[in-house]
Amino acid sequence: MSTDAGKRLVDGYTLVVFDLDGVIYLIDRPIPGAVEAVAQLHAEGRAVAYATNNASRRSSEVADLLTGMGVPARPEEVLTSAAASAELLRDRLPGGAPVLVVGAEALRAEVRAVGLTPVSRADEKPAAVVQGYGPQVGWADLAEASVAVRSGAIWIATNTDRTLPSGRGPLPGNGSLVAVLRTALQRDPDVVVGKPESALFETAARRSNGGRALVVGDRLDTDIEGARRAGLDSLLVLTGVSGVPDLLAAGPQRRPTFVARDLAGLFDPDAAVRVPGSTEAGGWSVTDRDGTVELAGSGRPLDALAALCAAAWSASAPPTVRAVGPDAARAVESFGLPGGE
Repeated sequence: MSTDAGKRLVDGYTLVVFDLDGVIYLIDRPIPGAVEAVAQLHAEGRAVAYATNNASRRSSEVADLLTGMGVPARPEEVLTSAAASAELLRDRLPGGAPVLVVGAEALRAEVRAVGLTPVSRADEKPAAVVQGYGPQVGWADLAEASVAVRSGAIWIATNTDRTLPSGRGPLPGNGSLVAVLRTALQRDPDVVVGKPESALFETAARRSNGGRALVVGDRLDTDIEGARRAGLDSLLVLTGVSGVPDLLAAGPQRRPTFVARDLAGLFDPDAAVRVPGSTEAGGWSVTDRDGTVELAGSGRPLDALAALCAAAWSASAPPTVRAVGPDAARAVESFGLPGGE
């Protein structure tokens, strides 16, 4: 099935909350169709917000970046893990308290903006360590953070994304750097602020004025899980990190409400699908044969995907997919799955 009763997906919501990397842009270039999709939302007078785990830019910088790409955005529409982390520290520490910042200059600026004092060495006796992604973060920064945490500083991670998208494929993200400290300290951060924690989405949802909010993301482990924790519907777009193999293997807390190849799914009822579907619908049938699910039939590939989700999510382990017939083989291939005839 397509979206509910053939209606446009976006018509069921008063606010659309976008992830950025992998949804709106990839590094510094808009993803095809993203500019047009946001422009249509604006033209229809719909509220939008942007929630990102990226702690290397301030909200104003992200808004400027989006505007420069043709996506007009205001700083107050942008929610970053850097700003949220700084606000959390402001609420926990006395004014002017030293905070050791591991990350980009944007994170230091957010800490300074809430009345705290950014420092870079453990011997400055920081009350807290805040760790976010920064392309220049190195061993010396992590060593200072390790010493500070061992000395009693609160340890805040802006996010724990293992990777971040790039034109060359996934690259190490802040979660990989957090893992270095986790290994050295043999403990977890005191607080993780960004997705999949629910704080960013809960803050965004309050802007829906009592209506419904839809989260649009490309990552099951951050965007979709975060939306579920916040009690919000979600749309997974296949333009970023998570692909169909990840979707079929997803546990209950990482399963989206809808799936689309791209942001056209917001407006075209045939470009998005609710998942899971039925194992027999839309001209497709899926049969489980001892750990292998066989897809047969013909129809819209997204309906095939919904049927595969139904079978995979009811299985005890991620199944192997086998296509039966040329149409099924084309559908399976289009989703990057092995398993042709």
